[in-house]
Amino acid sequence: MEHLPQGLKHIASALPEDEQRALLDEIRNTIVEAPLYVPMMPRTGKPLGVKMTNCGELGWLTDKEKGYRYESTHPVTGRPWPPIPTRLLRIWNKVSGYGHPPEACLINFYEPGTKMGLHQDRDEDEFAAPVVSISLGDTCLFRIGGTTRKGRTSSLKLASGDIVVMGGDARLSYHGVDRVYPGTSTLLKNGGRINLTLRRVTRP
Repeated sequence: MEHLPQGLKHIASALPEDEQRALLDEIRNTIVEAPLYVPMMPRTGKPLGVKMTNCGELGWLTDKEKGYRYESTHPVTGRPWPPIPTRLLRIWNKVSGYGHPPEACLINFYEPGTKMGLHQDRDEDEFAAPVVSISLGDTCLFRIGGTTRKGRTSSLKLASGDIVVMGGDARLSYHGVDRVYPGTSTLLKNGGRINLTLRRVTRP
């Protein structure tokens, strides 16, 4: 734990169970408007392990042809993303320490056995704003390192209701999910994990 980057804040058990369930209901409504889909890696077209969607003015997406980017519409439906729920905006205002609202909330669904390799969140124009990550459902093993892919890494478990704030030196740290622990939460009826990642994309 002593090797965690400066600017990383782990707020364990930040959301009580009733708040988690209320948030989950709002996310389900969002997914009805903007269905989960399987994104593709740039150039190779290889599918990512997670299913994803977004809410907010902008949504992060990736495909074989155009790669990583933000767009204002869902790549499958062509409709604008639904707004970020007020409940999530309140969390951002409470923990981000940043004076402007997020423009995107990436919703990732991890089925049992799903991983995510080490990566940076660097497709935004505004790195002064932190990335705020909220965990719902099964516990995962989260790994984070420095600003180079081959740097030393540390791991911590993120349980349902935990919040991670990646600001300062941690804003551009490589990070990923090594595993999801099945059966560690009853929040999602069929198991799995939902990760909500709030981001400011443009400079104010």
